[in-house]
Amino acid sequence: MSGEKDLEQLKKEAVAKAKAAAAAKRKAKELAESGSAKNTVDDADDLARQKAEAVAKAKAAAAAKRKEKELAESGSAKSTADDADDLARQKAEAVAKAKAAAAAKRKEKELAESGSAEPAASDEDDLAKKKAAAVAKAKAAAAAKRKVMEQAGESTEAGDDDLAKKKAAAVAKAKAAAAAKRKAMEQAGESAEAAEAGDDDLEKKKAAAVAKAKAAAAAKRKAMEQAGESGSAEPAASDDDDLAKKKAAAIAKAKAAAAAKKKAAEGAGDGGDDAKAKAIAAAKAKAAAAAAAKAKAGGKAAASAPAEPEQPSPNQKYLDKYVKIITEHLGPDVLEDSYINKLSKDVPTLVAKPESYKKVAQYLKYNESLGFDYLSELHGTDFQTHMEVYVHLYSYKNRQSVALKVKLDRDAPVIDSVQPLWAGADWPECETYDLLGIKFTGHPNLRRIMLGEDWIGHPLRKDYEPYDVEV
Repeated sequence: MSGEKDLEQLKKEAVAKAKAAAAAKRKAKELAESGSAKNTVDDADDLARQKAEAVAKAKAAAAAKRKEKELAESGSAKSTADDADDLARQKAEAVAKAKAAAAAKRKEKELAESGSAEPAASDEDDLAKKKAAAVAKAKAAAAAKRKVMEQAGESTEAGDDDLAKKKAAAVAKAKAAAAAKRKAMEQAGESAEAAEAGDDDLEKKKAAAVAKAKAAAAAKRKAMEQAGESGSAEPAASDDDDLAKKKAAAIAKAKAAAAAKKKAAEGAGDGGDDAKAKAIAAAKAKAAAAAAAKAKAGGKAAASAPAEPEQPSPNQKYLDKYVKIITEHLGPDVLEDSYINKLSKDVPTLVAKPESYKKVAQYLKYNESLGFDYLSELHGTDFQTHMEVYVHLYSYKNRQSVALKVKLDRDAPVIDSVQPLWAGADWPECETYDLLGIKFTGHPNLRRIMLGEDWIGHPLRKDYEPYDVEV
């Protein structure tokens, strides 16, 4: 803003000077008319020179202003201050020169009026010298300004180089830290995987031991309920002690087996297989001892207390309903047996004859009072005396369950497929065929789904002998 004001001020001064020159020209014309033609021409030349000087000063001021703005944008405060000082000096010199010119003009007019031309010539020489001095000063100021700008540029480039070096060093450090972190994570992952594998084996063995202990406890409770034991507190306490001892022994064996496995993994070879065989034999011996103890405890309980009357099941009414509807519509000969399965949440169970199995299954699904529209399970069992197929059904409409069983000849286990009634029986029937050899006539694609078609025998039969002894 200060530069613009200075430029406007210079313009105003130039206009004032022009007006003064015009007035002087008019006066010179008047003097020329009176006979002073020579002096008038000299005055006109002086006026033209003064105008040119004023225009040159205005241009110099504008250029200085632009230069000052550029320096301010680049942040060169020192150079800007020097330029402002130079501009101020130039303005002061211009004002001094204008004043000197005005004084010289006045003196020249006085000499013209008196007719003395020689003093006017000497004043012109003085004016030329002052102009030359002003030009020399302006050049010196411009050279100094260029030098300052060059120094500022060199320092900026050096600063940029240092910054680039620091950035490169920081990036290199970051990459090195990331690489070290990845390596540490990989090492930690490997050690964690190794420890995890050992922990998983130990946990599996512990879980198996606990499951066996729970199964033994459940069998014991069942034996006690059947025997109706009511007042023998001392035998119960001893049985609890035996159970606790068995649990502790199972946990100890699991730990020993884990230690043996670890040792076998370290040593490898046939020694590991021997240790595994020993552990299996010990587990079998333990299971046999537990079974003997359970049978003994059941015998004692039966001998010591009379049996209590059994309470009817809450599902007995549903079983009676199913039997009544089936026998009324299909006849009394279609069912071989019916009962409440206490070992399976009191589910009502129907045992159909092989020749009426599919007929009963169709009636259980399509009868409006029954409506068992969902098959949740199908499997087979080898009881050594016979084979058995178990089907568990559920009615979403009535929110009730029923189990349908059929007993088969063990030497030729063949029965109708229920896959056309319940699509969910597809794979369970294939699995039963694969593992037990029970054939389901009417199945759309009966095949082995776990073992290969060239597999010899059915692994879940009690008389199964592996064809390949190493399997």
